Amino acid sequence: MKLITRDTDYAVRALCFIARKKDELTPVTELVKMLGVPRPFLRKILQILTKAGVLRSHKGLGGGFRLAKRPCEIFLVKLMETFQGSTKLNKCFLKKRICPKRSSCCLRKRIEKIEKTMLDELRTITIEGLIKKQG
Repeated sequence: MKLITRDTDYAVRALCFIARKKDELTPVTELVKMLGVPRPFLRKILQILTKAGVLRSHKGLGGGFRLAKRPCEIFLVKLMETFQGSTKLNKCFLKKRICPKRSSCCLRKRIEKIEKTMLDELRTITIEGLIKKQG
């Protein structure tokens, strides 16, 4: 099980880099160079973030990306949902069907408690908090 996928990780790194530049436009070439992410892969991530309303894209010579929201309004859990879908530890599936023991499963209750704790913690993490921790 992966808590954070590569797409989400690259999105967070790109957003932290862009956030540190305040209102300056950040060209894709600079992001590729600084983050070491392949250009086509990074462009796809940036397009998803733009479509989700997290970034603004400026085309043409001297173009690039800037945040569409304040860093304190960009939450890790929302980025995870954007790139990974719902954050569930166990979806109670057995051979592509919902497990028939789901309602009486003793493990499910424990997993749900862990999941709630994990999500509560993830909901506190913002891009602003991440860039402050980096110095």
